[in-house]
Amino acid sequence: MDLYYNPLDRACKSIVGAIPRKSVVRLNVYKEKHPGGEDYFSAEVCNLVLRRDEKNYQYYQMTRTDFGWTISLKFNETGLFFYYFSIGGRYLGCGNYHKGKMFTSNPVNWQLTVYDESYETPGWFKGGIMYQIFPDRFNRSGDETLKHGIMRKWGDQPYYRPNGEGKVLNNDFFGGNLKGVKEKLGYLKMLGVTILYFNPIFQAFSNHRYDTGDYMEIDPNLGTKEDLDALIEEAKELGIRVILDGVFNHTGDDSRYFNRYANYPSLGAYQSTQSPYYDWYTFHGSHDSYDSWWGIETLPAIKESSESYQNFMFSEDGVIKNWLRHGIGGYRLDVADELPGFFLKKLRKAAKEQDANAIIIGEVWEDASNKIAYGVRREYFQGEELDSVMNYPLKDAIINFLLSGNTSRLREVISMLIDHYPKSTLDCLMNHLGTHDTARILTVLGGKSCQTKDEMAVTSLNEKELASAKELLKMGAVLQFTLPGVPCIYYGDEIGMQGYSDPFCRGCYDWENGDLQLRSFYEQLGKIRHKLTDIFREGIYREVYATQTFLVYERKSDAGSVYIYVNRGSCQYRIKFNGTYQEFISGQKLKNEIVIKKGEYGILARCK
Repeated sequence: MDLYYNPLDRACKSIVGAIPRKSVVRLNVYKEKHPGGEDYFSAEVCNLVLRRDEKNYQYYQMTRTDFGWTISLKFNETGLFFYYFSIGGRYLGCGNYHKGKMFTSNPVNWQLTVYDESYETPGWFKGGIMYQIFPDRFNRSGDETLKHGIMRKWGDQPYYRPNGEGKVLNNDFFGGNLKGVKEKLGYLKMLGVTILYFNPIFQAFSNHRYDTGDYMEIDPNLGTKEDLDALIEEAKELGIRVILDGVFNHTGDDSRYFNRYANYPSLGAYQSTQSPYYDWYTFHGSHDSYDSWWGIETLPAIKESSESYQNFMFSEDGVIKNWLRHGIGGYRLDVADELPGFFLKKLRKAAKEQDANAIIIGEVWEDASNKIAYGVRREYFQGEELDSVMNYPLKDAIINFLLSGNTSRLREVISMLIDHYPKSTLDCLMNHLGTHDTARILTVLGGKSCQTKDEMAVTSLNEKELASAKELLKMGAVLQFTLPGVPCIYYGDEIGMQGYSDPFCRGCYDWENGDLQLRSFYEQLGKIRHKLTDIFREGIYREVYATQTFLVYERKSDAGSVYIYVNRGSCQYRIKFNGTYQEFISGQKLKNEIVIKKGEYGILARCK
């Protein structure tokens, strides 16, 4: 390459990642001399070619320096900008891992995200460990009978076959409840958990509860408001905060607001145009024709522009502030990309008014900094919307690395996240390897594919496949716990639970037969993360060395440095250093060098 520019290198871009509005950022392009000493760019002009999203490019001539060219920029408005460099009829654009690459035409642009200078994310969330619970399937306390639905024996397989009308009703329950979670807070503390994320707990017909029946009530199968308050209070004493799932894009048809089956005393929108909730929904000529989420008639879609609905959500007595007053730490927003921008801004404003430290996490499956949904560019990290998102790009990249042994996609995604996201968002990303919407990570790493639900119901890993998948999972967990963001364990992954896609990934936690060795490994990672929390909370990421199958990176803060390595190849690597280092997983102390063999991974820090 004749020119050098890397936005992840502070020598090239003075602010790595997204930049605050009104801050000055300096871009430096370096010219490289050929071995013979000839400088092909000595007389050339270098232009920064920059455009705001959906606007035309503007050319800005850069200032010549001894090393190349420089320019300083100050942005007075938030938004997305895209840029490359033009010099001598050639173009310097974005290449692999966001490093500069020469193009003769059509250069790939870098992205520059500009966010509001007052944007901050909750400090308590950073450096923590999340744990996701599907409430009906984690733990049952007491012998309370169900208030609705079909009771199943704990550990049986969830119903997955459709009924005679071709519908899967999701009306089978196993009795997991809030008291059951409260009983296991000690266990969660032992894992190092600091944040509990619950799938929906509001009153609903189904076991998944994404068909909200009443936003102001706890589902009676789970318990009461008093049970939630007691759980929140005891969790707080253990240093654990509770986050609730906010399903604000749609309700259930069997809800207080729609009331299709007249199961509620209120006058629902389905029943009458005189309903106080009628304006929440969009009907087409008759009450049987209405907008619904992805065409699923049991999930009528909310019209977020409804002033009545907004007041219900955001007023002093509204949903958002009500549950924050109960002491929850914030919300994870279901299908955030289907919530309009104005709605997200009002939601954030309401939440922060009630609790300035409330966390707002969006369900977004792609690069959330530049996503286009339904033809509209989404604004998630410009200061008035989200604090964080579910980090699906990283999940997919880690799995790709574990299964292929190739570091390329993982390195590419890490570079993208660092370059595109505000640092305060990067430190809050929800780094998961599986959720209620995906197959269990152990099943994915086992590599057995199934085509039908009937196949999924009877397929599991054999002993050899399980042993291999567990070793891959350990390596993946090391990445999950040490890359920028907050690791999130999907309940039961730490004991080796298996399962294909919904509903098989939503099985009952196996308190009798879990893999204790794997659980011990997760406990160890939790202790390591807490021991080094001052580094992992906000420490920068730096790639130290990489090959096609081997990666070493550093997390660094004022508190020190930690080095993480993963080797998916067949080669052996010898790393030399000065002094004595501790490898935290094995507990070994190493002097001056370490030899890393096939399949090995580790976390290194200098001994004090």
